Formats: sequence, C-alpha cells, structure tokens
Amino acid sequence: MNQNAIAVKVENLTRTFGDFTAVDNISLEVRKGEIYGFLGPNGAGKSTTIRILCGLLMPTHGVGTVGGYDIITQSEEIKQNIGYMSQKFSLYDDLTVTQNINFFSGIYNVSTEKKDTRRQWALDMAGLTDRKDAITRTLPGGFKQRLALGCAILHEPRILFLDEPTSGVDPISRRNFWKLIYEMSAAGTTVFVTTHYMDEADYCDRLGLIYRGKIIAEGTPNELKMKHMTKDVLEIGVDKPVEALEALSKQGIESAMFGSTLHATVNRAETGMPEIRQVLEGSGVTISRIEKIVPSLEDVFVTLIEVS
Repeated sequence: MNQNAIAVKVENLTRTFGDFTAVDNISLEVRKGEIYGFLGPNGAGKSTTIRILCGLLMPTHGVGTVGGYDIITQSEEIKQNIGYMSQKFSLYDDLTVTQNINFFSGIYNVSTEKKDTRRQWALDMAGLTDRKDAITRTLPGGFKQRLALGCAILHEPRILFLDEPTSGVDPISRRNFWKLIYEMSAAGTTVFVTTHYMDEADYCDRLGLIYRGKIIAEGTPNELKMKHMTKDVLEIGVDKPVEALEALSKQGIESAMFGSTLHATVNRAETGMPEIRQVLEGSGVTISRIEKIVPSLEDVFVTLIEVS
C-alpha cells in the first residue's frame, strides 16, 4: 500500500502495567479517510491503544506513526494534529457552551481570523445556536456529545480519535452522531473509533476485533461475517430464555442471549432446528419462533472468542 495513503500505522504495539498486558503485540494500518472501528468488550485494550496513538501514553514495545509523526518521539506533534474525544466528553460543566468552545479554540491554537467562523460552525453542528449561553451541565447527553465533538475538531484535524463516543447516550443521539462521523469521513477525515456496541460496527469501513489485548480478526464487516461464520445462526424466541440457554448448553449447542431472544450456532439450519426444538420442548420451554438469520457481528465476535 502507498505509505502516503496511510494515516495510522503501528507494528507490534505492546503496553504492560506491571504483570498485566493491556495491549498485546498489535499491528494495524488505517487508511486516510477511512472509518476504522476498534470493537471489543470493556477491558479489551481499546482505550489504552487509543491513548498510545494520541501521544498520551508511551508503549512498552513496538513502533508506529500517526499522521506521519512517530508515536514515541513526536507525541506533541501528534497532539496538535489530531482530534480526540473520550467517552467522558472532556467538557467543563460549569462553563457555558460558548466558553467551552472558546477554551478549546485556545487549546488547539485556532487562528484569530478563524475563531468566529469555527465557533459558529460548532454551534450549528451541535444544534446549540439558541443555547450558546447555557451552562454545559444543563444540556441533555446528546447535545453534550455533539458539543464535545465540535470542540475536539475546532482546529479541523485530518485524523480523529473517538474513544467510546456514544457510551451512555440514547439510541437516537447515537444515530445522529454517526451521521456526523459519515459526513467527516466523506470530507476526507480519518476516523478511528472504539466501541463495545456491536451494532455500531456495521457503520465502519473496516474493523479490528480486540479481545484481551489482541486483535483476533480484522476486515470489513461483511468480510468478517463471511470468513468467520461458516455455520448457520438461528434466532429463537422463547418464554424462558435463561432456562433455554442452560438446556442448549448442556447439549453442547453454542448459544448466547440477545436481548429477550437466543442465537444458536449450528452446522446446518435444516438439522439444527428440529434438534433445538426437541431439546427446549423437553426442558419445558415454549418456543414462539425459530428462524435462520444473517449473522451479526456480535455472533462473529462470540464465535471468535470461543475458539481463541
């Protein structure tokens, strides 16, 4: 790949804390203008990796560049040329909306001639023009989130790191936030986003699935589904999901809870359906429906974890 087309590149990245390895020998490349998703459960090493890439934490081993700057020797240059938004939103709750924007304009050295234009852009993007004098802590979560994003990109960085940016906000706010991410990506911004929401992974161009500090799979959402799900997935509606899960587990049938339903992984749907019916009905579980479905990335992740 043309190195000029690479926004982020790391090789053998490792970070230990005493005897604990938070990031374990990770190598990856993110292309310019790409939305790269880092997907994994809490504690998998996502935030530690992002902190290293943002110049906030030194790796124990490994090398890498962000925007052409070395992660070990040029961390200050990296900080000035990226946008970073953590799940805690990094806003000052006791300041007004405008005061927060002005503060971050100063932090990011936004030029005097651009400050007014960028402030108005941030207000418009966040939908806060009419509430620019409101104290930030009084804003609903979705507005705080968009304001935090606006503050993180006042200086128009070409690479944006988002660490669990939609954690704790409602589904509509999450969807609206992703629309903003798409718009930035379409304009050429590289977006590196971590999430533990499996449904959000489908929004990404490419994904790295991380578990216990290691990347266990990488590719587009469709590639991951095609490559790692060679079996059929059945969705099962039942009246007693916990009992159903236990019954299937006793028979060695791979299954997991998905809300109020179960997903079971079988070699072939045609033979798996009658077997599951027999097991569940024999355990006193009433089945409302059972059908073959397109596997989700969560199905892929569960399958990969079981073999890792």
